[in-house]
Amino acid sequence: MTLSADRTTGRLPDAFLRPGSSSFVDFLAEHAPDRLPGNRVMPAGVTDPATLSPHATTIVALTFDGGVLLAGDRRATAGPMIASRSIEKVFPADEYSAVGIAGSAGIGLELVRLFQLELEHYEKIEGSLLSLTGKANRLATMLRGNLPMAMQGLAVVPLFAGYDLAKGMGRIFSYDATGGRYEEHEHHGVGSGSLFARGSLKKLWRRGMDAEAAVHVAVEALYDAADDDSATGGPDTVRGIFPVVATVSEDGYQRIEDAEISRVAEQIVAQRRERGHLA
Repeated sequence: MTLSADRTTGRLPDAFLRPGSSSFVDFLAEHAPDRLPGNRVMPAGVTDPATLSPHATTIVALTFDGGVLLAGDRRATAGPMIASRSIEKVFPADEYSAVGIAGSAGIGLELVRLFQLELEHYEKIEGSLLSLTGKANRLATMLRGNLPMAMQGLAVVPLFAGYDLAKGMGRIFSYDATGGRYEEHEHHGVGSGSLFARGSLKKLWRRGMDAEAAVHVAVEALYDAADDDSATGGPDTVRGIFPVVATVSEDGYQRIEDAEISRVAEQIVAQRRERGHLA
């Protein structure tokens, strides 16, 4: 079934005009299931689907006093090769939440766009924002729908964070490739460099720190990940490529300017040089 308008009359299909679910994903599943990422058919002759898409790597999240921060490095890999030095992996989901992706970059970016549309559709149909827990659950449902692709090697592992307007605090949710949803406390990381990033977060995170301190902790955690994981890219001062860092608070989603991330990265390098860590 196609969702395009009737070319003769210009009239939208009846599916667009009937009252239905507030979920756009459910709408697609009923009327155009082939448009969903998890229902795609692999091209003939492809023996390793994972080679079809570069892989995004490390994402970290941490809470601070008044909100939550999400950050991601800029490198994507294809096997042993660097596929991109400047890919973006952290995005606003809506005004009060953000999502970062690790895993198959192509599928991940498509899931992010669909998730953004899902939340916007709900708001338009219901006339109100979905709760933060509800948003986290919707993302879990979408990941379960992508399970057929994940089983073929095109897995996406997102990290979701947002400001809970009802509780007045930042919250973090992690997922597995099957759609399992888990609430994390204080900080978390996903992706190939997450082992090193999470170790760094454990040492650097502290209760009650402000947003500025949280930015420093996130950039240093990604720096540590890049130091030991070849798939994670560190700050690139030559090309002017820096991690994407965003905060979410009662004032909404805000991306930190590259100039500020550059300043923080230079501070970290200077501190490590002073301690002899770059010798």
